[in-house]
Amino acid sequence: MPLTDRTIRNAKPAAKAYKLADGGGMFLLVNSNGSRLWRLKYRVDGREKLLAIGAYPDVSLARARERRDVARKVIASGGDPSALKRQAHKEAKAAETNTFRAVAEEHLAKLTREGLAEVTLAKRRWLLDFAYPLFGDQDVRSISSADVLQALRRVEVKGHHETARRLRSAIGSVFRYAIATARIENDPTIALRGALTTPKVRHRPAITSDIELGKLLRAIDTYQGQPATCTALQLMPILFPRPGELRAARWAEFDLEAAIWSIPAERMKMRRAHRLPLPRQAVAILRELHAVTGGNEYVFPCIGAGKKPISENTLNGALRRLGFGPDVATVHGFRATASTLLNESGLWNPDAIERQLAHAEGDQVRRAYLRGEHWEERARMMTWWADYLDTLRAENVIPFDRKRALGTP
Repeated sequence: MPLTDRTIRNAKPAAKAYKLADGGGMFLLVNSNGSRLWRLKYRVDGREKLLAIGAYPDVSLARARERRDVARKVIASGGDPSALKRQAHKEAKAAETNTFRAVAEEHLAKLTREGLAEVTLAKRRWLLDFAYPLFGDQDVRSISSADVLQALRRVEVKGHHETARRLRSAIGSVFRYAIATARIENDPTIALRGALTTPKVRHRPAITSDIELGKLLRAIDTYQGQPATCTALQLMPILFPRPGELRAARWAEFDLEAAIWSIPAERMKMRRAHRLPLPRQAVAILRELHAVTGGNEYVFPCIGAGKKPISENTLNGALRRLGFGPDVATVHGFRATASTLLNESGLWNPDAIERQLAHAEGDQVRRAYLRGEHWEERARMMTWWADYLDTLRAENVIPFDRKRALGTP
């Protein structure tokens, strides 16, 4: 006899679970703990199976009968409703891990394990935040080139052409990871090549004049700031590393006796460990600073936050206070200054200069053969360079012939 709502409501738990049949193979299982569960008993290929339909009262009697009837139609057509339910559950679970946001976070986690610098990861997350509102919760398989272009246009229309270009690259890296993990077969960002406005290349300002460089060096010597900032400013033109590499330097990386600075791979842009020979001027500056900040992990600790290095804008801010605007000099520009003047001197192997700058060789075949550090030449070069800066720093000393200025090494 078919069940009624009153019969179900009046069904009380007993010491053992019992069944209340409704017909068509469906029954209500009343458990001793008080739960009431709809079940459908059926056969497929002669094997008896049980399908969970839901729990009462979340699934009403009428709703349970609807689900039973649907399942019986599947059985009548030769299907297995339990198998279909498992497949639907599997697809729903896969959909949760296949959204663009989920794939992006998985990709970022992989990059984190591979040691990508935190500042780079932060920039990647910042870029992807532009895409999440539009298709972050969308299945990667359903995202089209038009969807991606819409996100890029929102950035581009504000005049942020370089950001839009970088965003396309960041989104593309997520899709390429999705391809590598067998989620999709194509990267929709490929079709967008040439769709964005090409940003105008803006080279960082760099001083390459002997006279102007001398003025800058003398100005740096007069800077009246915190010891860490003053020292970092003095070391930038001598060592010309990337600003972040110097800013976050640890004392453990320096061997002042051997005059070597060893930067671990995880702090380098190209993720390769880098050693720099230190000229005597740099060693002297560092020894003096060690008396002040040697008790900290960082060589250039932030005032009031010794467990953090000086901020990214500290050094450029110091240059501004010295009267050098952003169109004249930046701390990153010291790299271009050194590269230009060292190459113009004609004294040094260009490969040694590039190795000192920690630049990666663009030609893969050539890179395979350039495994040496050019250490001895770089050590001589850095000594020459530091001495050369000393001559420019002196008032009214302007050596126009760099080869003769300090003698050929």
